[in-house]
This record gives sequence, C-alpha cells and structure tokens, in this order.
Amino acid sequence: MQRTQWGSRLGFILASAGATVGLGSIWKFPYVTAMNGGGVFLLVYLAFTFTLGLALLQAELAIGRAAGCGAVGAFARLGSRRWKLLGYSGVLCCFLVFAFYSVVGGWTLGYLLRAVDGRVMSDDMSALGQLFGQYVGNPVEALLTHALFAGLTLLVVVGGVQQGIERAGKVLMPLLFLLMLGLIARALTLPGALAGAEALFRPDFSRLTPAMLVEALGLACFSLSVGAGCMLAYGSYLGQDTRLGNSALWVTGLTALTSVLAGLMIFPAIYAFGLDPQAGPGLTYMVMPVVFNHLPYGQLFAIVFFILLLMAALTSAVSLLEVVVILPIDEFGVSRRKATLAVTALVFLAGVPAALSFGPLADCKLFGRNIFELMDYAACNILLPLGCIGTALFAGRVAWPAVSDQLRLSAWAEAWMRLSCRWLAPLLIGVVLVYNL
Repeated sequence: MQRTQWGSRLGFILASAGATVGLGSIWKFPYVTAMNGGGVFLLVYLAFTFTLGLALLQAELAIGRAAGCGAVGAFARLGSRRWKLLGYSGVLCCFLVFAFYSVVGGWTLGYLLRAVDGRVMSDDMSALGQLFGQYVGNPVEALLTHALFAGLTLLVVVGGVQQGIERAGKVLMPLLFLLMLGLIARALTLPGALAGAEALFRPDFSRLTPAMLVEALGLACFSLSVGAGCMLAYGSYLGQDTRLGNSALWVTGLTALTSVLAGLMIFPAIYAFGLDPQAGPGLTYMVMPVVFNHLPYGQLFAIVFFILLLMAALTSAVSLLEVVVILPIDEFGVSRRKATLAVTALVFLAGVPAALSFGPLADCKLFGRNIFELMDYAACNILLPLGCIGTALFAGRVAWPAVSDQLRLSAWAEAWMRLSCRWLAPLLIGVVLVYNL
C-alpha cells in the first residue's frame, strides 16, 4: 500500500513548525530565558538551535523519508533489528510526554474558560495562586479538561495526514502568529516596555555560565521536538521532490522566531508593571493575568492569550500522538481510526495519575517528585536526551549513506552535518543528560 504524503511543501512546513512550536516556545522559553540572563541566554539558545538542533532535525527527517515508515520500522530498515529498541524508546517518550502534556493542555482549556468568565482578572498574586491551586487540585475539573484536550487532539490525528494534520497546521499556525503579533503590538506600547525588550535582546556576557550552556542546549533540542521520533514520522510522509535541507531550515527558523516573539510578548509587559521576571513556571498562569488586569479590554486580551496557548499546545500534541499512532499502523496494519481511538484512550488513562497529582494523589511521591513530575522527568530528562544521542549516532555512523542521499547538501554542509551527528551532538547532549541526572 502506497504511503500517504503531504499535500504540499507549505503544508509540511507549517505542520512541522506546529509540532515544534508548543507550550515549550510560548510558555517555557520566556521564563527560562528570564531565569538565565535574558539576552545572553537568547544568543546561546539561537546558536545551538541553528547548529546542533538543525543537524538533528535534518537527520530525523532524512531517516524518516529514506525508510518511509515510523521510528520503530525506520531504525530496523536502515540499520538492524536491534536498533528497533531506539524506535520503541521514542514511542514510549512520546506516550509519556503526551500523557502529562494533555493534562497541561487541559489546564489551558480551564484557564480559557476562567478568562471568559473573568475569574483570572486580578491584581492579587496570592489569590491567583489559590485559583491555580484550586483548579489543578480539583479531580473532576482536572480529569474533564484532560479528556477534552485529548479528544481535540484525537479529532485532528484521526483525519489523517492531509485532511487532519496538514489542514490543522495551515489554519492554526498563521492564526497563532497573528494573535502573537497583536499581543506584542499592545505590549510594546506600555510605559516602560522598552526596558523589557532591552533585557531580552541585550546580552550580558558576565552572566554566561556552564549551567546556562547546558540549559540552552536542552531547550534547543526540546523546542525542535528532536529525539522522540516526531520529525522522523513527519519526514516519512515527504515526497522525494521536497528539499529536506531547505525545509528543515524553514522549520527551525519558524521555531526560533516563535520563541523570540513569545519573549517580546511577555518581557515588555512584565517590566512595564514591575513584576518579577524570574517568576518561573508560574509566569503564564499566575503573572500574565495581572498584566491583563491593567490593560484596556484586558479580559479580551486574556481570552486571546489563552486561545493562543491552547493552539500552541494542540499543534505539538498532534505530533506526539502521531508518533504513537503510527506504530500499530505500520507494524500491525491497524486502520488509522482504530489506532488513534485506542492510543488516545490509553494515553488518557496514563494521564489520569498525572491529572490527580496535585489533588488526591498529591502525597504520592518518589525521590521528592509527584507522579506528574516523575513522568515529566523520565521523558524529558532521560528518554529525550537518550533519543537525541541515539538518533545522532545512528544517522552519522549507521545510516549515513541513506541520510546523505536524502539531504543532498553542499560539501561543507555535509561535513558539518556528519561531524555533528558522529561526535558533537552525542558528546554535548551526553553532558546535558548527566547534568540533568
């Protein structure tokens, strides 16, 4: 049976950019940048993104198109059966990430409803913290929004490549950028906003540390969705007429652009109102409502902001679910509809303990982490770096002839690509893995 392909190069680029542009870019990038020196961290992050990150992205796309199947089959087809373990590791990583990511996507749904009814409009950080705690600690609401978000993702993936994933990408990505530009325009007109923009773009090299380098490389790999097979799966739907190197550069550029725009959307507003730029993960859910409460038509801006977060979460969730769904389709011939329904049901069940980790299961901890945090740690701090290392070694040392044939790079670009895959990426990401442990 002939494999389904993307309907257009633009559709592939937008869908792939949607996979990489998730809560990591819009939610995680601004607070990680603020906590690691602002402009200097941005500079290092961009350097890693357009070097090692781009090389790993190209490697995944090339492996996927060369093999014409998902991660498990691709590593076996271009290498040997023992390499299937790397593919299964990627599938497990995506399964775990989607299980708790669906919970976070559900939070975004819940906060969108709270923006609509006005409950998030407050100046009191303590009250906003209580609001967040009450919501995530309520088992009924947490499970309901988790189920709704998983259901939204299912609806996109069950539609297939062209009618589901590609069509959603063509609509959601342009709309996402338009919403971000609107919020940036408003943020930059606030009194004192230029101080925030300066903090984002002016590098202070005195704040450059080894820990910051590790953090920047980890975020670059995370934001490009490499190491878990997402881009490999998307690459398997590419026709031979698409230039992989050029398309990978577009996806990388859009991902980096979104991160910078997210910083421009949040940094000026934070500085304009004298809020703490190092508020950490609570920056989105507990600090941004304070900003909106000071704006004309603030509730409208709050609604738009959480719609934006929801779209970002959905585009990434689609790629995570697709990696898992493609396994029973490729390996066992299961129909897309049955595979998507079954996998989504399993992911929802796996996410139930994560959804209850801040309520009834809050006291269930191991190594000081609750179930949600353990799933996050196992997937993002162990499986994802291992996947990056394995994919780089596989591309550079096992399947290089097929990868080189698919990429068709210039001599200097090919030399850099092979050096990155054989040596630089495994060594540097190995440092990230050890540091995170």
